Amino acid sequence: MQDLFIQLSSAVGGLMIIMALFRDHFPPQLRDLLEKYTSKLVRLLYPYIEITFPEYTGEWFKKSDVYTAIQNYLTEKATMRAKKLKADTIKGSQSLILTMADNEEVTDKFQGAKLWWSSNKIVPRGMSLSFYPATEERRFYRLTFHKRHRDLITDTYIKHVVNEGKAIAMKNRQRKLFTNTPSGNWSGYKSTKWNHVVFEHPATFDTLAMEPKKKQEIMSDLKKFSEGKEYYKKIGKAWKRGYLLYGPPGTGKSTMIAAMANFMSYDVYDLELTTVKDNSELRKLLIDTSGKSIIVIEDIDCSLDLTGQRKKAKKKKEDDKDEEGKDPAKKMKEEEETKESKVTLSGLLNFIDGIWSACGGERIIIFTTNFFDKLDPALIRRGRMDKHIEMSYCCLEAFKVLANNYLDVESHPLFGTIEAMLKETNMTPADVAENLMPKSSTETPETCLRSLINALEEAKEEAARKKAEEEEEAKKKAEEEEEAKKKS
Repeated sequence: MQDLFIQLSSAVGGLMIIMALFRDHFPPQLRDLLEKYTSKLVRLLYPYIEITFPEYTGEWFKKSDVYTAIQNYLTEKATMRAKKLKADTIKGSQSLILTMADNEEVTDKFQGAKLWWSSNKIVPRGMSLSFYPATEERRFYRLTFHKRHRDLITDTYIKHVVNEGKAIAMKNRQRKLFTNTPSGNWSGYKSTKWNHVVFEHPATFDTLAMEPKKKQEIMSDLKKFSEGKEYYKKIGKAWKRGYLLYGPPGTGKSTMIAAMANFMSYDVYDLELTTVKDNSELRKLLIDTSGKSIIVIEDIDCSLDLTGQRKKAKKKKEDDKDEEGKDPAKKMKEEEETKESKVTLSGLLNFIDGIWSACGGERIIIFTTNFFDKLDPALIRRGRMDKHIEMSYCCLEAFKVLANNYLDVESHPLFGTIEAMLKETNMTPADVAENLMPKSSTETPETCLRSLINALEEAKEEAARKKAEEEEEAKKKAEEEEEAKKKS
């Protein structure tokens, strides 16, 4: 064995001397020609093909989506076979993520073909100053396979790896709640159109106070939408769906949105229209949203006066002559104070259902309102708001869900009394939940249920009193009108 090592080291040493002589004494033209034909000979005899996937692509060193997908795929599928691993943590999580270490190689199999993945890194030889120091070390994955599997790998396997990697990233990602920033903050270092926090709302359809049949209908509709990519493509529609949630305050519209986001595992974009200056900015915000997301505009009837802006503009033109004599500084201050968003109904309709709405895919758009009748019919027609969901007052089924959530009670002798009172009195799920919530450790489920009964009785009396006052006022108004007719 010792003699073998001596011979091997002598051979390696001799080879290095030959290579040094070749590099230093052979003419460059002859050396390049020799290397060219040597490479051709190696390619002719070497039966394997190699494909590299660099971490950064393009002029601005944007991180490659394909590289990220491959990294996710290998982390999930191949780390069990790797001998050298890197441990890392995700921001906001205590769990460790294990990935392939540099210069590590693992094998994979696909439809009978054997493949080799290796993680590699190119370190620059000299020191350099860069605004992007992270890009100085060039990392890449190398895929090696036999040339007889070329069509299988290039046509099917790589697509399979990318799709699997994206699905793994979607499954493991932290979902986010976004809100739009004023356009004045869109420029500058690390500026963004959307700020976000981690979405951690605990609401689910199991805890949502609603009739079980209605909940199941909504869940089936959402599931059908999430699986409908090819169907939407076949019928020629953008892969999006609109939901209109309407009903009195406290009926659970915001909770419904959170439950939908948790059910679909989507991000949520809370769009504040009053901070959007015009239709162009609205379009830019839409383009900057991701797929698998819910775009929410709450209280759409209060966000903007979408139907009255033309009248205001007309009035402004009529008043321009009167303002000509005003002090310029005072006039500028008044204009700044009365400055409003220039988002129009047409711009909002294009945002929902126009050509730009097809940018990206798998988006849900939700409007909420307390006053359904105030909305423009063009805004809520089918095709824009595809499904209208009424969030109504608390019924028996919704009450039972709340009783189970807050008191861990599925049945009680007082349920019959509460059922009869809920049929006679309008009370929102939020008010019912507030009365069911124990306020101290001494309160029992029965105490909370009796508190709800008392609240329902008070609400019934209050409703009767308001009805009597309205009738009295209407009667008085009718008498005054009759008196005015007689006098005329």
